[in-house]
Amino acid sequence: MRTPTTSPAEAARLIRADQRLLLERIDGLTETELRAPYRVTAGPLGHFCDSLHDLTAHILMWDEINLAVLCEAKAGRLHWSLDPRWETAEIGSALNVGGVEAGRHIPSDLLLHRFHSVGAAFLGEIEQYDEASWADASTGGGFDGGIGALAEYVCTTPDGFLFSHAARHLTPAAVPA
Repeated sequence: MRTPTTSPAEAARLIRADQRLLLERIDGLTETELRAPYRVTAGPLGHFCDSLHDLTAHILMWDEINLAVLCEAKAGRLHWSLDPRWETAEIGSALNVGGVEAGRHIPSDLLLHRFHSVGAAFLGEIEQYDEASWADASTGGGFDGGIGALAEYVCTTPDGFLFSHAARHLTPAAVPA
């Protein structure tokens, strides 16, 4: 059975730091600046972000899916994204490309509004747990572990960045193109 390696407080701290890292790059930028070419570090599923606007859409999609995973687990259901048919590199890449493309059709101010809203909801979901409920193995829905282990599982990039998705793409190599 999977067990968490973090506490809910540590998970929330890591999520906040990751959100802050992205916000420090995008705060105060205009629509044109957010959509300007910007080289981010490609992930193991490929390169699909050409701007900070794209990266924000990508991180937002990831957070929305992870929030839904945790809410479904709390209700005793397994989220669609945990079905093995969805957990392949090919499907993951398709979701990433599609999510970024959808984000390109949304004005940056609305994308940022949604980013803040989802980020707050995601943190609120994590922060509701205490140590005991975080480690309790009764998530339901067929996952082999508790909510903390599930949160760690879904919030770890394929190459091992735990609760640090924006950091994964905003390494020192990430610079204006």
